[in-house]
Amino acid sequence: MKKLVVLVLTAGTFYTASAQVQFGVKAGANFATLSGSGSDGAKTKVGFHGGAFAHIPIANSFFLQPELVYSAQGATATEDGMDVSVNQNYLNIPVLVKYHHESGFFGETGPQMGFLLAANVKAGGMSQDVKSSYKSTDFSWAFGVGYTLSSLPAGIDVRYNLGLTNIPAESSTDHTVKNSVFQIGVFYMFGGKD
Repeated sequence: MKKLVVLVLTAGTFYTASAQVQFGVKAGANFATLSGSGSDGAKTKVGFHGGAFAHIPIANSFFLQPELVYSAQGATATEDGMDVSVNQNYLNIPVLVKYHHESGFFGETGPQMGFLLAANVKAGGMSQDVKSSYKSTDFSWAFGVGYTLSSLPAGIDVRYNLGLTNIPAESSTDHTVKNSVFQIGVFYMFGGKD
């Protein structure tokens, strides 16, 4: 029994030592809006996301991918004939489990914690700070797919972040407002392909 335990520990140590953790950068477009019963009339706002990630092997074809991503979110609307833009800037930290197929395609999912950096509303050429109107943290769940190029340690990904937190600071039991963000981006991994 002791020999088996030693063998398993040795194999695990060897795998961990040989597993190559990679780091990368990513950037792309956000198509964000606000959803829920308190977000009537909210339309899509185009924004930007960008950040860095680690790509950590955990098992055959499976990886853990923690990220640190700046994300411009919010929504647009029209009120009394006037265009209104709700702008929210988040620092998002998703921790994804990623399955990577040998063809280059991958799927990923996992939780994401967002920290509100700034928020304002713009209308009629004027801007008002509304950060205090929103909760400082936002929990969501990410679902994504993508493709890693065969010739480069780079690729494209498509992701949907489903907001789970009712984000107004003064939460109402009658109405909910949640973030809803669709992302398209590109990424590059340093140190070669996985």
